[in-house]
Amino acid sequence: MQTLTEKVMRLDPPGSLFDEAVLHNLFPESTSGAKKLLVHRSVQHGEVVRLKPGIYCLAPEYRKTHAHPFAVAATLHSPSHISLESALAWHGLIPEAVAQVSSVTVSRSRIFDTPLGTFSFQRVPCTAPRAGVRAVKLDASSWAFVAMPLRAIADLVYLRKEISWDRDGLGFLTVSMRMEADELRELPTEDYTPVHNAMRNLRTKRYLEGLKKEMSP
Repeated sequence: MQTLTEKVMRLDPPGSLFDEAVLHNLFPESTSGAKKLLVHRSVQHGEVVRLKPGIYCLAPEYRKTHAHPFAVAATLHSPSHISLESALAWHGLIPEAVAQVSSVTVSRSRIFDTPLGTFSFQRVPCTAPRAGVRAVKLDASSWAFVAMPLRAIADLVYLRKEISWDRDGLGFLTVSMRMEADELRELPTEDYTPVHNAMRNLRTKRYLEGLKKEMSP
């Protein structure tokens, strides 16, 4: 077993994910070139998997734990938050499991195809990126920022350029996305204002206005 692999296994980070900062702490006296060689050897021996430059995880047979997909997404691209279908499934609002982990970012859009799955990051312009987003504890040792339902809906509407309240109304959510109207009426209303104010797109704002009016008792 390679030296790097042995040391990372002793650390037991969430899902055995690690980055350049961990490498520096493990080998503080080593040069940058020496650390790169350690990583290269572990990758070549199939003990370490490179998720993207500077982000790694142990191969399955060497992991003590498995990283939650949301925690992996948070590591791959920041700032970002879990949203869209992934967040709606997390909240139990759409029936099907979502294979791809979908996130939203104010940075540039990216897609990472990794041995741990596919992770997409789509840009949504926003004046307050964390509006309607909460830090969620995923397990004993990891957490991620996850969109609350209204923010996930706002992000989704923004990215679906063909959707508008006047043309699609509630049917986009109840028919196309297969959400239950009764569950939509139970969504916390305190997120409407901050999410509405944060979204820069007028079409998205109007959809939220129509949804709020429709869902009001």
